[in-house]
Amino acid sequence: MLNWRPFLLVYVVADSRWRLPLVLCQEWLSIMLEAKSLTCVREEHTLFSELSLSLAPGDLVQVAGPNGVGKTSLLRLLAGLSRPFAGEIYWQGYHIEQNRDEYHHDLLYLGHQAGIKHELTALENLAFFKRMHHAQSSANLWDVLAQVGLAGLEDQTAGQLSAGQKRRVALARLWLGGPKLWILDEPFTAIDKQGVKVLEQLLLDHTDNGGMVLITTHQDLSLSAKRARILQLTPHEEDPA
Repeated sequence: MLNWRPFLLVYVVADSRWRLPLVLCQEWLSIMLEAKSLTCVREEHTLFSELSLSLAPGDLVQVAGPNGVGKTSLLRLLAGLSRPFAGEIYWQGYHIEQNRDEYHHDLLYLGHQAGIKHELTALENLAFFKRMHHAQSSANLWDVLAQVGLAGLEDQTAGQLSAGQKRRVALARLWLGGPKLWILDEPFTAIDKQGVKVLEQLLLDHTDNGGMVLITTHQDLSLSAKRARILQLTPHEEDPA
């Protein structure tokens, strides 16, 4: 939901004799992602309804709740990978269905699956990501893989890597920069304590630079106390018959 802030009064002067007041909320001026009254239904079961949220530059939101409450479903809706039963999602004031190309250009989504090609090496996978989605990035791919703890494994085919190492190849995309909005579903899965610490700092750096992060995780994160807003999902109560 919106956190209301003091109003900003703007005057549009069309004629020296008249002033037409246009009242705008400062919050509205900065909102990038806005979801309005989302309802999600899976197999005739309502996971959540009338859910609204907004993200502005610098926001980090952690979606919390028990298993099966709809955290992954919400992230997939917000990433445009599925459609809500009801409700609307807007990016910079435009519906994401009408603005899909620009929205996906500004979006980096990482789901439960690593989403990498097993026949390619770690380096080749990252080069593919860069070519397809981060063409303007000046990041050195070898340095990026070292950042995620894969130094020495650059030429190893992904199919031969452990689950945690595959996850690191996928997460390396975050160091390439570019998209403003990161939607990350359980990014800390199969990552050791040092990897968690490094990734937490990257999330904070991204939001400090005007980026936005929406994340789910079962881990207790130190960043939650520093920065993150918590969006708590609870099991939906069906209306009595």
